[in-house]
Amino acid sequence: MAGTGDQRVFGKRTPQHVLILASGERVRHMVIRPWMTAAAICLIAVFTIGYLAATTYLVLRDDLIGAAMARQARIQHDYEDRISALRAQLDRITSRQLLDQQVVEQKVEKLLEQQNALFSRHGKLGDLMERAEEQGLTVDTPKPVNAFQAPVKEKQAGLTGGLKAIDRLLSADTHAAAQSSASAFAPTGESVADRADRVFSRVTLSLKAIEQEQFARIHGLTADADRKAQAMAAIMRRTGVDLPAQDQAATDGNSKNGLGGPFVEPIGVNAFDASLDRLDLALTRLDTVRQTAKELPFSNPAPGRDITSPFGNRIDPFLGRLALHAGIDFQADVGASVRATGSGKVTAAGYSGGYGNMVEIDHGQGITTRFGHLSGILVSVGDQVEAGQIIGRAGSTGRSTGPHIHYEIRRNGDAIDPMRFLNAGLKLTTYM
Repeated sequence: MAGTGDQRVFGKRTPQHVLILASGERVRHMVIRPWMTAAAICLIAVFTIGYLAATTYLVLRDDLIGAAMARQARIQHDYEDRISALRAQLDRITSRQLLDQQVVEQKVEKLLEQQNALFSRHGKLGDLMERAEEQGLTVDTPKPVNAFQAPVKEKQAGLTGGLKAIDRLLSADTHAAAQSSASAFAPTGESVADRADRVFSRVTLSLKAIEQEQFARIHGLTADADRKAQAMAAIMRRTGVDLPAQDQAATDGNSKNGLGGPFVEPIGVNAFDASLDRLDLALTRLDTVRQTAKELPFSNPAPGRDITSPFGNRIDPFLGRLALHAGIDFQADVGASVRATGSGKVTAAGYSGGYGNMVEIDHGQGITTRFGHLSGILVSVGDQVEAGQIIGRAGSTGRSTGPHIHYEIRRNGDAIDPMRFLNAGLKLTTYM
């Protein structure tokens, strides 16, 4: 029987490789298997490949380092170019912001100048407005054309309220300008410059509206003063009163002296100052005309009393024949008040023949008034009296048939009908 340890394969024995290791008396046997051979061959192949790769790296090392350095340089150059582009963009944005800021500051400065000018104009206009109110002038300011319609909360009556509204607009604009730099890079549908232009346009329109309101008020007051001065002058001229030369020429539109020449704009005078000058001239003219009316005898010496004898020819009560009655008589009881009909200086105050107790007042322009048959005299020669002042008491002294007030007006010593002045005085009352 064949032995089992022969390890035959189909009757043929596989040879084995034995590695003998001897160390002194010790001997070891190691059978070399096929897998060990394969492992050794693989290990040798790995080391060979590693050696070849290391050798190739050492050969190509300079090219790889150069390529890596070139790539790093390109990356650095691209990074620097990007930084330069961002810096240029930032510089452009900063420059634009600075330019916008300068434009905004210039516009704000211009608006502040306009606002200060309006304040200054309002101050100049204040004195004239007080004069106009003292003279009873009122005008309904028309609505300016293309005026800025402020929100309801910002509408104020008068110029002071309008200027306060402008202050609020300027404050809001300054706050918006302060926030604009923080949102410069934020995408919005409207640029900062557009918003600033819109706000400045609103403020400018508001200032223009106030300026137009000022001009409208000045022109209205000037026209009202001229109208009243012309109407009063026309009434006074019908009584034969001579107005001062400048007022006569202004109210008539004519001058005795020939004037002419091409029109040349005045030097150093703006439209507002010129309108103020015209208003001042109109108020001065009206005041002069009114002062003239107060000085001349346009008032009634006995208000509310009936006229018993008019001016003109009549039957003399003592002689019974036709005679000139040089004045008018007012019904009055003894002791009734007699009032001056205009301001002037007392030139006579005492007994004067047929007048009895008489007061004579000089009103200028050759016009005098006489009050006769008084029971009492309350003024003295040289006194300055005003229109409406009580100068005496009614009576029946002198050539008189009963208590009454005898009133005369004389121009250059000649008697004229007092009714012309009384009627004119009634018309002038509406303008005084």
